[in-house]
Amino acid sequence: MRGVEGTAFVAEHVERADDPKAALAGIRFLGADAFAPHLLADAVFHPDDAAAVTQSFAVFPPPVRTPDPPPAGPAEPWVAAWRDWATAALLARLAGTAGLLAPRPSGAPVLTDRADSAAADADSGSEGFPETGASGASDTDWQHWSVRMGQLSPLALPALDGPVHAAARAAPLALARGATRAVLRRDFPTAARITRWLALLHAEGVRLPLDPVPLVEHLRLHGGGPRLALDVAIARCLLGPEAP
Repeated sequence: MRGVEGTAFVAEHVERADDPKAALAGIRFLGADAFAPHLLADAVFHPDDAAAVTQSFAVFPPPVRTPDPPPAGPAEPWVAAWRDWATAALLARLAGTAGLLAPRPSGAPVLTDRADSAAADADSGSEGFPETGASGASDTDWQHWSVRMGQLSPLALPALDGPVHAAARAAPLALARGATRAVLRRDFPTAARITRWLALLHAEGVRLPLDPVPLVEHLRLHGGGPRLALDVAIARCLLGPEAP
């Protein structure tokens, strides 16, 4: 998250790559999180970085039209469209350019009260916990909703706002339940993604049903892999001095 002052993080990655096109694909895959050092760690945003991100959009352009949100359309391209928008919005903000390289999708993950269904599952002896990543008509229960919000975790950065953020602010309990469930299932990558939203809400002063600080520390100690490490690092930066 921190580098030498004036370092062009993204541009240097492309320049040093054996396959520059693959490096540009990596930038597109990383998306808005490429800007995390500039938003959270006071790293300088170099013009070369802006040029590299812009080039990544030119080589791997997003769809011209945004897909319909679920259930009207499939979830995967809709999630990808939101992530593309987040990258484009932060690029425009940090580079001071007009216009976005990706349009903003409509809609946000929908959460409905599934208390009656949960009670019915309990009466029938079912755990009521669908598998992570499953999809279907029950995508609006808190289990699936929190997983979907985790898939949108690159939007959990300061300087971004929209209907997805409003959905997160409206349901801190569902996020807390989703993160806790993922930890209990030892699905630490999913837990880290959901916890990023809790960390962002904490930074915004939203009252949470759990303390995100020990949760982030638990994930830091027990999780593994570069993607999880990045999510945890971003969450810790959002928590500020409270994070150990």
